[in-house]
Amino acid sequence: MTVSLEQLRRCHVAVDLGAARTRVYVKGAGLVVDQPSVVAVNIRNGALIAVGEFAEQMTGRTPDYIRVMRPVTGGTVVDIDMAQRMLRHLLGEKLRRQLRRKPRLRAAACTPHEADPLAQRATVETLVGLGARRVELVDTLIAAAVGCGLPVEQPTATMIMMCGAATTQVAVLSLGSIVTAARIPVGGEAVDHAVIQHLRHQHELMLPSQSVRPLQIALSENGLTLQGPSTTEIHGRDVATGLARSVRVDTAAVRDAIHTPLTAVLDGIGRILRDCPPDLVADLADRGIMMVGGSALLPGLDQMLRDATGMPVHIAERPDVCAVQGLGEMMEGNVASMVLSPLTT
Repeated sequence: MTVSLEQLRRCHVAVDLGAARTRVYVKGAGLVVDQPSVVAVNIRNGALIAVGEFAEQMTGRTPDYIRVMRPVTGGTVVDIDMAQRMLRHLLGEKLRRQLRRKPRLRAAACTPHEADPLAQRATVETLVGLGARRVELVDTLIAAAVGCGLPVEQPTATMIMMCGAATTQVAVLSLGSIVTAARIPVGGEAVDHAVIQHLRHQHELMLPSQSVRPLQIALSENGLTLQGPSTTEIHGRDVATGLARSVRVDTAAVRDAIHTPLTAVLDGIGRILRDCPPDLVADLADRGIMMVGGSALLPGLDQMLRDATGMPVHIAERPDVCAVQGLGEMMEGNVASMVLSPLTT
């Protein structure tokens, strides 16, 4: 492993600050927080109005003096003070009191692959402000690979694809380390934006922001595939008149609109395979790609990757919580590092 498992075993709490959701794992208690990374603030006095799911429901429905904010963007903390206030509220007084009893509270946190020092510093300061005396940073790709049960410590290649809200990270792992990786600035939010723009330009319809993802899932039980229904009825607001209106949307056109931003992801996978040693590529032909992250559940994405790469594609059992579960496994001591003893002559 590129991180010290011995140091991780001394940690008491693990945090995954994602652009879409924040998750907290407490040693011995499991996953205790899984809420959207959203806060609603009264800009007149700075008071928190809501945090998590309730704040997300307020998006686009607030008066002028209430602002809905996301303190985390692309896995990077952009507002340290607001991220600390959000975490305090999500943890609750009872859990924070339990953590304060630890004389030297240690925390572990996920960071995106090749995160710059400023982003790493922001994550550390966020957890230090909550009382952590020491913070261990773990690459999100390694944590997610451990969380979904991949044998990352073995000398065989495993490819993992972390589908986040703002970015998609792809890596090939071997011997507990990243052999080659790419971070692509396309995620679930880019797909949502493509659907919104398609409906606006082709049908002059504005879709509520919280209706995009249910629309994608409702298109078909089999996802955005050729076997799905030919048309789907969509409710929204007319761009010209501002009145409520329903239209029949061609499923094939929506599928094409969604696939357009995903071509960058396919290019990233091709770049990874070109940079990977031939022996590891041979392993990947058998093992395939493991998809994790909240956007891995996007209908039809796995089939699109199969058709483009010719490799088997698997979706983790719980793809959205793999990263924090991997941190928890390493904290609990359930991951054994492979020790390479130096040869003596």
